[in-house]
Amino acid sequence: MIAHSAPPPSAPVLVVGAGPVGLTLALALACQGVHAVVLDEGQGGAEPRPARTVVLHPDTAALITRVTGGGLDRLGLRWSGWRALRGRRTAFEATFGTAPGTVADGAPLHLPQHALTGALRAAAVREPLVTLVPESRLDALEQDASQVRARARSAHGTWWEGSHLVGCDGARSTVRKLLDIRFPGRTAVERHAVATLRVDLPLPGTGILHRTPPWRSSAPFAGEVVGRPLPDGAWRLDWLMPPPRDPAADLVTPDVLVALVRETLAGWDDADLPPPYELLDTGVHTVHHRLARRWRRGRAFLAGDAAHLLGSLGGQGLEEGLRDAENLAWKLAFVRRGEAPEALLDTYQAERRAAVSARLRAADQALPILRGGGLRSYVPGTARAQDALLVDGHLGRGALGGPGRYGSSPLLPTPTDADVVVDTAPGELVRDVRVTAEDGSATGLWERLGRGTLSVVLVAPGTGVWERRHWAGAGIMPALAEAVRTLPAPAELLVTETYPGAPAHTVLLVRPDGRLVTALSGVRPQQLRAAAEAATGVNLTVPGPSTPEPETERAGAR
Repeated sequence: MIAHSAPPPSAPVLVVGAGPVGLTLALALACQGVHAVVLDEGQGGAEPRPARTVVLHPDTAALITRVTGGGLDRLGLRWSGWRALRGRRTAFEATFGTAPGTVADGAPLHLPQHALTGALRAAAVREPLVTLVPESRLDALEQDASQVRARARSAHGTWWEGSHLVGCDGARSTVRKLLDIRFPGRTAVERHAVATLRVDLPLPGTGILHRTPPWRSSAPFAGEVVGRPLPDGAWRLDWLMPPPRDPAADLVTPDVLVALVRETLAGWDDADLPPPYELLDTGVHTVHHRLARRWRRGRAFLAGDAAHLLGSLGGQGLEEGLRDAENLAWKLAFVRRGEAPEALLDTYQAERRAAVSARLRAADQALPILRGGGLRSYVPGTARAQDALLVDGHLGRGALGGPGRYGSSPLLPTPTDADVVVDTAPGELVRDVRVTAEDGSATGLWERLGRGTLSVVLVAPGTGVWERRHWAGAGIMPALAEAVRTLPAPAELLVTETYPGAPAHTVLLVRPDGRLVTALSGVRPQQLRAAAEAATGVNLTVPGPSTPEPETERAGAR
C-alpha cells in the first residue's frame, strides 16, 4: 500500500472501461464538476455490430440525453406500440404517446449499441472534464485511505492517481479480480439466436412478441420470437433457444439462422415465401445471472457488467449499469466537494445491489412459470399472467423491467407528521412533470436532474398561468426559498402546477438521481432540513472505506 497525503480537489475519478456505462459515469461526474479519467483498453472506437442493440426506457433515455446534450432520438427508433401474440390471437397491445388511452410512461427507444457508445464518446471528447486514455489496459491497483493508484499497461506503463476508481470493465472485470471479489451466479440462463435485417414488415414501429408462433417448424427453435424495430426499416429478431443438450448438435450455424429468418418472415406475412430482405448481422445472445458479493472495496467500486449480469425475459442488463452510474456519480461528487460524509458512498452498494438482486430474484421466480410448461399451461388465467410478466420485462415495467425502488435505503428520512402521501413512494423515481426554475425557465423535471444539487419542488396550481413576477414573492414562496437557502446541501427550488397525488402546497425533496426523498405538507423548514441531511448521509453510521464490510447475502440468482 502507498502512503501519501490526501489528493488535491482536482484529483480525478479513475474510470476503467470505455463502454456505455463507463462513459456515462464519466459524463455524469463532469456534469457535477468532477474530472474523470477513462482508461480504455481499446483504440478509441466502437465496432459496429447491428445485432447488438439497446432498449432505453424513459429514465435511462433521459439520463443519456442529459449527459450527451441531446440528439439521442436521431440514433434510434421510439416504438409506436407493442403487441404480444399467441398464435394469431393478440394477447396484449399498447400504443405509446400522449393521446387518451395510451401508455403514459413513454415509448422505449431502440438503437444499436455502437451508436449509443459513439454518441457518448463524442460527448466525452467535447467535455473538458473527461480525459479519454486509449490503449490503456489496467494491470495493477493500489489504494490507501486518501487515494487510489492504477497502472495501465501501455508503452510507458503509466500510473494514474485519483480520489476513487470505478471498474466499468465488463463481465471479465480486471478491477473485480484485482479487488478479489467473488462473482457467483448462474451461467447460460437463456440463449437466443439473433439476426438484424432490413425488411418491410407489417406494423412498422411496433415491437412484437410471438409467444407461440403459428409457423413453428424449425426444431429445436419452437419457442417465442421477438421482433424489435430499428431505424431505417431494420428489425432485430430474437429466437428463444432450448437449453443445450449437446453443444455440438445445438450449434447455431449460418445455415440454421438463414433458415430461421426465412421461415419467420414468411410466417409473419402468412405467405409461402419470405419478403425481400437484407441480412445485416447475426449472433447468439447468452444470458447469465451473476451478482458480485461486494460492489465496493475501499476507494474502488464496481458498476455495470463488472457488478452484475442479467437480461432474461426481455430485460436489458445495460440499463441497470446506467442506473449504477447515475446513482454513484452524484454521491462521489457530494463527497469530493465535502458536502457529504464518506459513508454516503457505502449507500451505493446498499441501494443498487438490492435493486439488481430484487430483479434477479423476480426473473428466477418467473422463469419456471414461463418456460416450465406442464400443468401450469392448463391453469385458467396463467397464459394471461405469463404474457403480463413478459410484457413488463420488454416495456421496462414492474419487478422484471422497471427502474426499481430504494424502499429500504439508509438515505430515507424518518417519517414525520408533516409527510404527505403522493403517487410516488419515497425511494421511487419521480414523475417527469413540467417545472419552472427561479430564473423563470420551464423544463421537464428530469432535465433538471444530475446537476449536483437536490431539487425542492413546490406544487402550486396557477403558477403556469401567471408570470413568475406575480408568484415568486407571494404566498409561501419567500419562506420556502429561505428554507432552501439554509439547507446543509446545495438545492434548487422548482415550482410545478401539479404532481400526481399531491395536494396544493406539497413540497417534494428530490435527489440528484431523481429519487423522491420525502413529500411534506407546506413549508416545514425543520423537517425539510432533516430530510436533506438524511438524503446526503449526514447522520449515517455505515462503516467507512477502511472498515472491512461483511459478506452479504448470496446472489439473487444462484
